[in-house]
Amino acid sequence: MTVAVVILNYNGAKLLPQFLPSVIENSGDARVVVVDNGSTDNSVQLIKNTFPQVELIEFKENFGFCGGYNKAISMMDADVVVLLNSDVEVTKNWLASPIQLLHTNPKIAAVQPKILSYQNKNQFEYAGAAGGFIDSLGYPFCRGRIFQSVESDEGQYNDQTQIFWATGACLIIKKDIYTKLGGLDENFFAHMEEIDLCWRINRAGFQVFYDGMSTVYHLGGGTLSAESSRKIYFNFKNGLSLLVKNLSSLELIFKLPVRILLDW
Repeated sequence: MTVAVVILNYNGAKLLPQFLPSVIENSGDARVVVVDNGSTDNSVQLIKNTFPQVELIEFKENFGFCGGYNKAISMMDADVVVLLNSDVEVTKNWLASPIQLLHTNPKIAAVQPKILSYQNKNQFEYAGAAGGFIDSLGYPFCRGRIFQSVESDEGQYNDQTQIFWATGACLIIKKDIYTKLGGLDENFFAHMEEIDLCWRINRAGFQVFYDGMSTVYHLGGGTLSAESSRKIYFNFKNGLSLLVKNLSSLELIFKLPVRILLDW
């Protein structure tokens, strides 16, 4: 399987020297592609000068997270694409086990590695941890964290298991399925777009897996703080959008009013 690791960058000149070297060093035969999403800092020049071995795609405008990845992945000639945040440090042979899973099981469409915190490397990271699930009302949760509390990594999730959704911080997915399902929904703009994609993967009869044999470290922090009014807005809007898009009409009649009351 040919693999392209695709890093979407927007004004990430401070992050690239910190995190990109680990991706270059540990990704084996995979192509490492940085897609600049209309940056206004010196990201492009820094990549050209410091990382000439990296493939660079330049967009003249910012297409957003979903739009940027959709446009970039449509240009990729690869069997597997990896959506990797620019603030992720990867480890030796991090791609080997997930790619083997994708290769040996045609039902598996996407894989997520173990996501640990870059700042506290013995703890799981909030965004993805040890794989995502969704409850009966459509609220997402992860193994390795409960609400705002995260677990220490003591090997309790060193398994390979089917999950419901994988984090967009490091999403390893077959390109043909990504394309067939329409990629990331650009109406989400930010937050939960990967959950929506994974929901569609499940509905299409494919599977999403967690692979604890692979580890990456995510800095996190995101573009919006937990207290941000915009983040609260997107979490509320996109949480309901998940239900409207992916539940049957009968399920919506019962579940949507309850969600609105609980979220209000």
